Amino acid sequence: MSIVDIIEKKKYGNHLTEEEIKNIVFGYTDGKIPDYQMSAFLMAVWFKGMDENELAIFTKAMIDSGKTIDLSRIEGIKVDKHSSGGVADTVTIPLIPIVASLGVPACKMSGRGLGHTGGTIDKLESIPGFRTEISIEEFVNIVNRIKGAIISQSNELVPADKKIYALRDVTSTVDSIPLIASSIMSKKIAAGTDAIVLDVKVGNGAFMQDLDSALKLATAMVNIGQSLNRNTVAYITDMNQPLGNAIGNSIEIIEAIDILKGNGSQRLFEVIETLGAEMLRLGGVVDTMEEGKALVKKAIKDGSALKKFEEIIEAQGGNKEIIYNTSLLPQAKFKKDVIAAQSGYINRIDAKGLGKLAQFLGAGRERKDEVIDLSVGLFFNKKIGDKVEKGEPIGTILANDATKLEEALNRVMKLFEVVETPTSPPPLIYYRVSKEGVQKLF
Repeated sequence: MSIVDIIEKKKYGNHLTEEEIKNIVFGYTDGKIPDYQMSAFLMAVWFKGMDENELAIFTKAMIDSGKTIDLSRIEGIKVDKHSSGGVADTVTIPLIPIVASLGVPACKMSGRGLGHTGGTIDKLESIPGFRTEISIEEFVNIVNRIKGAIISQSNELVPADKKIYALRDVTSTVDSIPLIASSIMSKKIAAGTDAIVLDVKVGNGAFMQDLDSALKLATAMVNIGQSLNRNTVAYITDMNQPLGNAIGNSIEIIEAIDILKGNGSQRLFEVIETLGAEMLRLGGVVDTMEEGKALVKKAIKDGSALKKFEEIIEAQGGNKEIIYNTSLLPQAKFKKDVIAAQSGYINRIDAKGLGKLAQFLGAGRERKDEVIDLSVGLFFNKKIGDKVEKGEPIGTILANDATKLEEALNRVMKLFEVVETPTSPPPLIYYRVSKEGVQKLF
């Protein structure tokens, strides 16, 4: 069947065969199918979608377009975690040492930040000497020795996704749920772990703006994972306000250390606790979420999680002394408090706006080749529902440019809505999605 016939078939919402899907993925990756035909196919998928079987085949074809990582030499059930991205989403950095300290091989490959969402790799590179680009051989050896490592994604994985994503970006097909799901899961499965925990963010600071879309995405990704023999569970968590208190790079490392010391944002800890318990369950260490949560708390209380983070930093060439002396991390030249202009209760926070403001200060990038400032950012410990008093400091802006600092101060209070009467915060965790179905958690 010709590419034109395949496009027409999908245009009318008909089911594509395995051969047809492989032809279009491999043909485009190899340069045999031109951009204009692939654009037509992507738009047909945007309008007509893909069924569960088509999506599994499409994802597998993308995986097979490049190299895959063999982690079979790592002992035990290897578990990965992925977040769809948000603001002050510091989860991965404390989560991996917690899980590793409890005996589950935590094999994490992460990306860099783009736009208003921060990247785990950028944050870790705030640590002097920390290496994120290491060979798979060294990655395997580190995980076998200390049970955890966090490295940057290999450029050799899933070349079809890189090429297709670039085309989606210029054809208004980025927001197709089947295409988002296959893009994420192709990279996760190619990375070679046995089980995957997904954190799908929803709200004004997330890519998915509403619960219905987030639930469809989570379900699609879980179905792909299960179809391709990866035990996959997804949680839908709130991003209608920053998750943690810190928005930036080095300051998020500080908050991660605080979490591992039993301090830090309670909302951030609750997500870490839930995802950590799920990773322990999938890793065969516990049978129930309650047992898993108890172990997460124990690993923090007895110091073993903090010690494991120290081991991971040392194994990847970083200066472990930052755990005990955070002034060794990149420091901003200017710091200025944000003062509440009125008394009342916080009713709304523009999470995306705060992420964009941190990006304006230099903490994020618009293009992948941009250099970011690891020391700048924002810190707010107030959340929706909290009471504020006029004249009270509610946050801090960290900057290296005095002009940008003043502009950020002028912009920041427009991102908070304060009202006279108390307001209730949104739920933190909405759903758990697994092969058993959807479980409501709020």
